[in-house]
Amino acid sequence: MEPRVTVYGAYWCPDCRRSKKFLGEQFIPYRWVDIEQDRDGEAFVLEKNDGKRIIPTIVFEDGSFLVEPTNAELAKKLGIKTEAQKTYYDLIIVGGGPAGLTASIYAAREGIDTLLIERSGLGGQAGITVGLDNFPGFPEGIGGQEFSERVAQQAKRFGVELLQAVDVERLDMEEGYHEVYASDDKHYHSRAVLIATGASYRRLEVPGEDDYIGAGIHFCATCDGPFYKGSKQIAVVGGGNSAVEEGLHLTNFTEKVTLLVRGNQLTASQIAIDKVNAPGSKVEILYNTEVEAFEGRDSKLKTIKYRNNKTNTVGEFHPAAAFIFIGQTPNTSFAKGRVEMDKYGFVLTGHDLKHNVREELEPLPFETSVPGIFAAGDARHGSTKQVASAVGEGAAASISIREFMRRSE
Repeated sequence: MEPRVTVYGAYWCPDCRRSKKFLGEQFIPYRWVDIEQDRDGEAFVLEKNDGKRIIPTIVFEDGSFLVEPTNAELAKKLGIKTEAQKTYYDLIIVGGGPAGLTASIYAAREGIDTLLIERSGLGGQAGITVGLDNFPGFPEGIGGQEFSERVAQQAKRFGVELLQAVDVERLDMEEGYHEVYASDDKHYHSRAVLIATGASYRRLEVPGEDDYIGAGIHFCATCDGPFYKGSKQIAVVGGGNSAVEEGLHLTNFTEKVTLLVRGNQLTASQIAIDKVNAPGSKVEILYNTEVEAFEGRDSKLKTIKYRNNKTNTVGEFHPAAAFIFIGQTPNTSFAKGRVEMDKYGFVLTGHDLKHNVREELEPLPFETSVPGIFAAGDARHGSTKQVASAVGEGAAASISIREFMRRSE
């Protein structure tokens, strides 16, 4: 997809990073011009700003431009809907990934008036996946962004109202209705709420990481490992169960997997460790190793620079891809204190709840500790973190929501 936007800025500029992050989250392709390195770019900024060196200066495909825009100004310029038409809905879904979008389709087809609120781009993590090769019905695979766009179009077809670039800050209750408070000082009421905000892969927060996510840097071996079949080397960052088990899975596609472990030992289960250390294993381990930076060329990861935190020596190597497994953080802070969660912040539902939480009725499948609030997808305790299962959970949760509404009539 050709870039629709050009961002003129500099590496040290926090507003430039914020604007780039916003565009990336909305899946809007952009061209980045670093005016510290590009003299023509610097001259262009000076020309547009009457001789002033103001960044970011963001130019759109129609030739218009914004200078130091807020996220709200960017959203308005790009035609992203951020305000709902009404204040009351039957159902409000928080999160526009596969679980939330699927639930919205099922609910809307049942005549349930539905509002969906997404903080970034519709599609969630599926939208930044290079391709989905294991989703049923697409024998040749389908691009993550194309899949997300198709599901979003389907939701719109059934009348779901979709908001983007809107954060939900907290949930509350008023006169028997759930309240959803958004970051733009708006709040909405509903009979039921579905939490489908997913989880964020923890990042290393090193230079180059954001630039190559989906272009050599990945967070799901099942999803993206097959793209590197026949490669010579894949890097895996992490030393816990996920890193070791996913690293072992990646040996099906590459000649060698190199584990970059920050500590001096693995923290995975003994069974997983024994597999890594077994004779003939295709996994090598670099202990006390921290990634310093990712570098690339032609929009593709080419180099990992690392440092040994014990000897302070530095090095680099050139894998086909890097998979980062240092944990996930559920996007559920807005619901903290409102619904029961596990110690990591994943929302407890159904049979996972203590039996004494609800005296009047057992929670419905996917229902939380609060009647009328449901959870599905990666934000839910016990979810499998796969697109196909998120779709299934969204559909199943919508059926429980329908039953809740029937009971409460």
